[in-house]
Amino acid sequence: MLLQRRGIGVSICSGLTALALLPACSALGQGVGYWHTSGGQILDADGQRVRIAGINWYGFETTDQVVHGLYAQDYRTILETIQARGYNTIRLPFSNQMVEHPIVPTALATANGAGPINTELAGLNSLEIMDKIITEAGSLGLKVILDNHRSEAGNSNEASGLWYTAAYPEAKWIADWETLATRYKGSADAKGNPTVIGVDLRNEPHLLTSTAARTGSCWTGDTWTNGCPVTDTAQNWPAAAARAAKAILGVNPGLLIMVEGTDCYSGDCGWQGANLEGAAKYPVTLTVAEKLVYSAHDYGPDLDAQSWFSAKTTAGSLDAVWTKYWGYLSIDGTAPVWLGEFGTTNAASDIESNVAGSQGQWFSSLVAYLGNEPNLQWTYLALNGEDAFALLGNSYDATPVSSLKQQLLSSVQFPLRATDGPTPVCKAAPAAPAGLTAAVGATGGIALGWKPVTAPANCAVSYAVYRGTSSGFKPGSALAGGLTTVAYTDNSVSAGTTYYYVVEAQDAYGSSAASAQVSAKTPAAKGSSAACHVTYAITGTWSGGFQASLAIENTGTTNWSDWTLAWTFPGSQKVTAFWNGVETQSGAKVTVANESYNASLPAGATVSGMGFTASYSGTNTAPASFTVNGVVCK
Repeated sequence: MLLQRRGIGVSICSGLTALALLPACSALGQGVGYWHTSGGQILDADGQRVRIAGINWYGFETTDQVVHGLYAQDYRTILETIQARGYNTIRLPFSNQMVEHPIVPTALATANGAGPINTELAGLNSLEIMDKIITEAGSLGLKVILDNHRSEAGNSNEASGLWYTAAYPEAKWIADWETLATRYKGSADAKGNPTVIGVDLRNEPHLLTSTAARTGSCWTGDTWTNGCPVTDTAQNWPAAAARAAKAILGVNPGLLIMVEGTDCYSGDCGWQGANLEGAAKYPVTLTVAEKLVYSAHDYGPDLDAQSWFSAKTTAGSLDAVWTKYWGYLSIDGTAPVWLGEFGTTNAASDIESNVAGSQGQWFSSLVAYLGNEPNLQWTYLALNGEDAFALLGNSYDATPVSSLKQQLLSSVQFPLRATDGPTPVCKAAPAAPAGLTAAVGATGGIALGWKPVTAPANCAVSYAVYRGTSSGFKPGSALAGGLTTVAYTDNSVSAGTTYYYVVEAQDAYGSSAASAQVSAKTPAAKGSSAACHVTYAITGTWSGGFQASLAIENTGTTNWSDWTLAWTFPGSQKVTAFWNGVETQSGAKVTVANESYNASLPAGATVSGMGFTASYSGTNTAPASFTVNGVVCK
């Protein structure tokens, strides 16, 4: 085997101990607490070296808005397979659309030939299903890295090569990261060790588009884009990454920040996301030290015949390519490097081969490179049975399609455990929360509080809040989930409105019954000085959809420090994307809160530039009226 030829046909324990990088295997205690970096290594909270040796499980970023395979297998079974096959981390892609507009996925079955599956996921939206998967992953000792794969839901990466789109500008990209950092800050296993340990800020930023136009993401110093200065907020990727990282670390300073490369640097081009040559002179600087991990992707000639694949390709020449583009950062001790994606088919010749320039030579040589450089981190692409590079079959059962591929990947795996012995399993749902109260706070939001629920054995409890506008409502999508405190303030409220709330407790096994319902009514809107006028115009239509623009004029006599716009659609209209405002839709009612940059609106002034796209069927009649801060506009 090529692996044996290159000197890594050994177990992870014996190989690492021989390299004097770790104490004896019997003393391993990796995986404790949040992780940090030191030179080219990643260390846990106890200072023990860890290695990300994981797998990609995609689907949340697609139009399905859910990880794939749940149509065939129970999510717990899939996670148990990942753990049993020796992978310690899951890279979990998502889209901004999924965060802002989660759907109740249909690509999910509640039974297969073996009986019921995924029954507790039925009726949940995408974010709530992600909550369940992350909680269960943590209970198995698995770690999760969240990956912002694209803006709109869809397949592959963002074709523009940028970290934003018109519908999801940078402000929304960062806000969505803050939402997820807050949502999963309390994610932990039964021993209190965090489950979500890192964030991959953006999948495969790249400079060249399909037309070879240099309009995508560039790295500081790139001569192809006039030096790509940090002042170029439209294209400079490392500066944008630093802005997002600052916001994320402000929410949770424990997270690792993964920053992918681009494709080209000063005319030297490779795989999208894989070129980190510019980081040598222009590194990414974070507001929290020892949290930066660079990331690259690499693929073989079956995907694209790069210039380095030829009849003269050797393992050594491939090593030189990888070291030049990204490996040097780890080898030199500058920063850790994580190979976030690489994969091959299940044909034996595509896994291991001595043919120069072949897919098999590339894959076996890359696995050997990972073995010879044990500080390098990795996640194979993909677990997904429908993928050309699948690890599992279409039925997502526990047996990998290729035992040879699994064998090679096993040779570079790394065990994570906080103690010797198995992680206890959560086997009971929590009791329903008691003592729920609701009251209007000083800032106008509704403050909720409830009594803590005692966690069942080996379980970690979190809470989800549900809201309705009628008594006895049936909980649907959670207003907030993954809460680890027994308090929550609902600030997305309108004046003069009664809201009803229930809370559920959740753990890795399932959800409790809902708490007793409580309600609170927000104060009536202030006087006539808050008068307003709203302009609504349809700017484009197509079959089953349309685009509209909005503007709000403050026609009163007092200045506004913030505002909330609301209306009710008269038909089936459903907002699919919104810009320059924070939109939520419940049934036909749409509520839009201001962004930080357009909150202030002096008397006589207008906030414009808002708009949205929406779907509809039947007629597309405009809303009959609008309110701002609870006042009907004229």
